[in-house]
Amino acid sequence: MLSPLESIYSKAALQAQSIESRADFEIFKSRLVGPKGTVTQWTKEIKTLPQEQRPVVGRQINTLKQALARLFAELLDRVESREQQDRLGAAADPTLPSPDPEHASLHPLEQVRREIVALFQKVGFAIVEGSEIETEYFVFDALNIPEEHPARAAHDTYYLRDHAVVGNVTQKRSERYLLRPHTSCVQIRKMLQQSPPLRIISSGRCFRRDTSDATHSTNFHQIEGLYVDEAVTVRDLKAILDYFVKKLLGREARTRFRPHFFPYTEPSFEVDFAAAHLGKVSRKWVEIMGCGLVDPAVFEAVGYDASRWSGFAFGMGIERIAMILYGVDDIRHFY
Repeated sequence: MLSPLESIYSKAALQAQSIESRADFEIFKSRLVGPKGTVTQWTKEIKTLPQEQRPVVGRQINTLKQALARLFAELLDRVESREQQDRLGAAADPTLPSPDPEHASLHPLEQVRREIVALFQKVGFAIVEGSEIETEYFVFDALNIPEEHPARAAHDTYYLRDHAVVGNVTQKRSERYLLRPHTSCVQIRKMLQQSPPLRIISSGRCFRRDTSDATHSTNFHQIEGLYVDEAVTVRDLKAILDYFVKKLLGREARTRFRPHFFPYTEPSFEVDFAAAHLGKVSRKWVEIMGCGLVDPAVFEAVGYDASRWSGFAFGMGIERIAMILYGVDDIRHFY
């Protein structure tokens, strides 16, 4: 009874050597373990054997099935490799990258960020970056927001622990660290590194303890600009922002300044725009950013001579710009 079972694998291994295509493999496999295959028929015959032979034959059939499964796996791998080589050609290098085109695209926020940066680069602004973790000095103090200033509460954000472990000793930090609530701190670091004139644009993630809703998020993205030179006026600021808005939103877009308060600029303005050709915006004025002339106190903090140098700064939320451009009515869709 056992000799025929043992010979099935030997014959199968011999026949496998001549299999070269996927079709031949499927036929070969079906003849052995298919519904009418040889091994399947032997399995059905177990019930006709004497009671004492059934366990022995059953174990032999299981062993045969396991051996055939390994044979099928090796054979299929060889057949697939041959087919792949035939498709690629003899001279193909399988380690080369796939020639298939990429179907992915940039996130809408990144697309908008790049478009904004490119517009300012065309008028001489350089790109700078900064850390998302900053000290209170760069986030608040150097920007004319002392600890007792009421504006500080509006920007209050996520603080890191006051203590750090150095070796086995817990030490209190001399200065607190926090996740930056704005990218203005990048401007301070750059002014400390470089003397005027200065023209920079910075962007990145910011963090605030806002309640998430259709227009607010605890994690958002900002882009800010800084221009420092001699005799810089509000007229220069308006000209740059008019250029930016018209390039971004169309030649028909208009801007207006409204008096506002920011601790690090004086005078300060909120900038509104109107663009009748943008459907959801219609003809109404819509706030788009904040700006102003750099406060002399900020120049003093970085060692600039406020009697000689003047400048302007502006900042906007990338999500807000993207919502206007793409007609998105809820900021949470971006995340």
